[in-house]
Amino acid sequence: MFIYYVDKWASIMRWRFQRIDMTITRWMASNGIGILRVSMGIIFFWFGMLKFFEGLSPAESLAIRTIDMLSFGLIGPDLVRFGLATWEVLIGIGLIFKLFLRETLFLMFSQMLGTLTPIILLPAEVFSVFPYGLTLEGQYIFKNLVIIAAGMVIGATVRGGKIIPGNQG
Repeated sequence: MFIYYVDKWASIMRWRFQRIDMTITRWMASNGIGILRVSMGIIFFWFGMLKFFEGLSPAESLAIRTIDMLSFGLIGPDLVRFGLATWEVLIGIGLIFKLFLRETLFLMFSQMLGTLTPIILLPAEVFSVFPYGLTLEGQYIFKNLVIIAAGMVIGATVRGGKIIPGNQG
């Protein structure tokens, strides 16, 4: 008799857990893309705003050196800083408010390509021990792989695509 009640209790608890799990999963599927988009927008806006004030962005020096190399010294550091700041703030605003999302994502992916160029142009700034030991700047660059993937997920919804619960790999 005791085993019957334990089994019954376990069955009820499994059913309750599944209901709670389904509710949470559906909520995440319904709200996850929007939260992802807004949170990325906040990060771009914040990091962009930092670049308007010389010395506040930890990535400023590396970005200026990279663009100096890419432009063969034709673009001055103040213009680089102001241009990157404006670019990132525009990406942030576009993501937060879901404005011109295709264009915003194009700006974001273009900017991400730029952030990856120090891996090739300035490997000593990226790796403490090549190819696996990363400097702080290198970690800052490689985390952009997650931002690129998040942008792909957001981009998949531009034409109305949605997450379908139960079909994630």
